[in-house]
Amino acid sequence: MNKNIKSDVEDKAIRQCNNGIKHKIDNKKEVVFVSTFPPKVCGIATYTQDLIKSLQSKFGNSFKAIICRMETEDENYEYEEKSDYKLNTSDVVSFLELAAQINKNDNIQVVMLQHEFGFFNETKSGLYLFLRNLKKVIILTFHTVLPNPNDELKKKVKEISDFAKSIVVMTSISAEILSDDYEIAFDKITVIPHGTHLLPFTDKIGLKEKYNLKNKKVLSTFGLLGSGKNIETTLKALPEIITKNPDVIFLIIGKTHPAIVRHEGEKYRGFLEDLTCKLHLENNIRFINDYLPLPELLEYLQLTDVYLFTSKDRNQAVSGTFSYAISSGCAIVSTPIPHALEVLREDTGIIIDFEAPEQLSVAVNTLLENESKREELRSKSLEKMAPTAWENSSILHALLFQKFRNDKTELNYNLPEIKLGHIQNMTTGFGMIQFSKINKPDINSGYTLDDNARAMIAICKHFQISKDKADLQLISIYLNFIKFCQHNDGSFLNYVNEQKQFTTQNYETNLDDSNGRAIWALGYLISLKEILPQQLSETAEKIIQRNLIWAEKIHSTRAMAFIIKGLHYQNSEKNLPLLKELANRLVKMYQHEAKNDWHWFESYLTYGNSVLPEALLCAWITTKDELYKQIAEESFRFLLSKIMIDDNIKVISNKGWLQKENTENDTPIGGQQPIDVAYTVLALSLFYQIFNDEKYLQMMNNSFNWFLGKNHLNQIVYNPATGGCYDGLEEKNVNLNQGAESTVSYLMARLVLIR
Repeated sequence: MNKNIKSDVEDKAIRQCNNGIKHKIDNKKEVVFVSTFPPKVCGIATYTQDLIKSLQSKFGNSFKAIICRMETEDENYEYEEKSDYKLNTSDVVSFLELAAQINKNDNIQVVMLQHEFGFFNETKSGLYLFLRNLKKVIILTFHTVLPNPNDELKKKVKEISDFAKSIVVMTSISAEILSDDYEIAFDKITVIPHGTHLLPFTDKIGLKEKYNLKNKKVLSTFGLLGSGKNIETTLKALPEIITKNPDVIFLIIGKTHPAIVRHEGEKYRGFLEDLTCKLHLENNIRFINDYLPLPELLEYLQLTDVYLFTSKDRNQAVSGTFSYAISSGCAIVSTPIPHALEVLREDTGIIIDFEAPEQLSVAVNTLLENESKREELRSKSLEKMAPTAWENSSILHALLFQKFRNDKTELNYNLPEIKLGHIQNMTTGFGMIQFSKINKPDINSGYTLDDNARAMIAICKHFQISKDKADLQLISIYLNFIKFCQHNDGSFLNYVNEQKQFTTQNYETNLDDSNGRAIWALGYLISLKEILPQQLSETAEKIIQRNLIWAEKIHSTRAMAFIIKGLHYQNSEKNLPLLKELANRLVKMYQHEAKNDWHWFESYLTYGNSVLPEALLCAWITTKDELYKQIAEESFRFLLSKIMIDDNIKVISNKGWLQKENTENDTPIGGQQPIDVAYTVLALSLFYQIFNDEKYLQMMNNSFNWFLGKNHLNQIVYNPATGGCYDGLEEKNVNLNQGAESTVSYLMARLVLIR
């Protein structure tokens, strides 16, 4: 394909994407959040700020989040962001004025109110009047759900709930209480867990040194200080803990709650300080009397060995501090509030009774004496809490808003910025490491030709776009690894261990696909020889030519497709006969298998399917043989009919391939791999460039959104905190490990969507 034509088509695609986004921005609707907001020191204020930040980050092109701050008569804060909306909860008239103001704005479709009983104590009828007069869709989030209500409380909750289209709670236990104790229809209740922060793996030792806690076993708790925290339980347990672990230090992080300071000053903090002296704990306790910025707070939590949650409030439904701690990878000991009961099990934490220092000391000593147990709890906790990441919380909220919006336009997922941090972490001076544990590279897993070949393609593409010279070092590493894997006969081995030795796995596995991927990568590098250092393309040319004698013998379907793509990119006249030979083999396979309603090269659909029609389209671009183009289009149309369901991609599961005899799309839900989605995005991009059909562009965007949460779990597969990609989408969970294959696959797909 002529480079200028290709460039024009790509430019057109980018313009159309951008025009579509601009149109959506100009016409997007608004959601009003009625809540407290920072700088007010309040857990719900922080919660709402985090939620809005995540919603805007993921769906800022779909709707606009409008802030309506709740304040009392006595409060007067200076906010960073201006807002036209404000509610004085001390004045009943303010409730009516706000309802009228919101009703006048036709762009507002949804009002989301964060409910806490204490917010509305100063006016008896204000909230009721506000909800009754509001002519918009109302969604209530109940932050507290009290069990066994008296008649007055039950009536009040039912009364305000009747105005809401939906009620959000953060635990299943709270949902059951609303349904059973308050007689609220269960289908009106949505459970969206309290959001948590995605964090990259951080070296605990380095953080302890940073905060002068070197060689300490760190216990911590945080939050606005008040007697309800019941921190004295920990103080009473500390002498027994110190007996066995004299290097323990307990961090009490947080200011006293402002409302408590107004009414009783620092009485509770003084009580804790007196108890510290009485128990001679001065060297084992550190009070951090500050409302820490989020990054600093998260670092304190990440260096914590055991987090202690000792609230004595039996009715506390959820805790933001608890969520922060568990998302930071802390081993947790907690009293049995509903949030803890729902999240913590034997494999994720330890539950103790309320006000039970003896139980707390036993639990803490058990964890401090067993580092592997703490690590196990950390891994299990992160796995359990992954669905609650703010990114996933925002998806569930956005889908809820979408359900009640007047217009039914599709949610537009914002494209994340491109981050190479995890790829760089996974790359040594020798090559890209194969696997990671969560996002910590696992050097014991060694290296593969497959991963380094794909990585070289991705970074070459990144360099083509960014011209970032730092990419050249990575490209050189991956190219040298490919060269290392080539044997005297020109073929490649795939598996290399940490000691840079070829493993026995090379002789137990078919390596055709690995060899094919190497040719694809080398050809792609050569296609960029005009912008890359000459030495790189010359080395790639030598490696590829040594391999082609071996490549002629290949009959593996996908290996042939990879080689065709590599030869297409290499664009060498002397290798044209081999490209045609391999393309003709694919044609014969197709003609042998394609019958009636089965238009494919094999009698089943397995992995990496999109590369086959894409390879034949590459063959047509190079040769202009119309048969290649015809079969490419027919086979790709057939494949898309099996994997694009209601505008969502569902690639063939590795837990059950789709057989020719089974024409129904009933393969297992789980086992979807990022690499299959990425290959589909790459193929759709090429088909759009050639056929200029808008359906390919739309399917390409929808397919990429699989990484961003448009999948059967409504959960992100790409981790924006690390730049890594999770290893797979199972039926009920995401595999949180961020290995080379998945991370590079995401990057390859993301680079196709540069706008």
